[in-house]
Amino acid sequence: MNINYTQLMKAVIPSIRHCEVLGISTVEASAGKLKLAMPWKEDMLGDRDREIIHGGALTTLLDTTCGFASASALDPWGLAPTLDLRIDYMRPAEPRKTVYGFAEVYRKTTNVIFTRGIAFHEGEEDEPIAHCTATFMQLDKTASAGLEDWLQQFAVEEA
Repeated sequence: MNINYTQLMKAVIPSIRHCEVLGISTVEASAGKLKLAMPWKEDMLGDRDREIIHGGALTTLLDTTCGFASASALDPWGLAPTLDLRIDYMRPAEPRKTVYGFAEVYRKTTNVIFTRGIAFHEGEEDEPIAHCTATFMQLDKTASAGLEDWLQQFAVEEA
């Protein structure tokens, strides 16, 4: 089944409570790749004087981006819980600017999915706010039982 991953992620991401609270939304998606957006919000500041977003919000953005990129790399699409996440913070996010998260799967084994990601401002992908590597568990297909019927609504006709 061919999936419209952007449409799928636009349906799933807003239904996740932490994404709703942080305002995280889908920009674009494909199998094994995902770009999310997190708008600047005053209530997520870690340093109010300098208007710098809290590291926990950035961690959440990157974990979510990598995790759903991993889920979309599975055939069929499935669940992929985080095993390990390493983030290097390179610089603070600029005040009042949206932060984007991009992640891609670069290797899959029978049990583990390997991803890398960056957080950045639009047009500044070469100057990341943070970058990460993460691993996710590839669950047995029985853990995702029932998802295939639900995924049918996101299927696209083959060209």
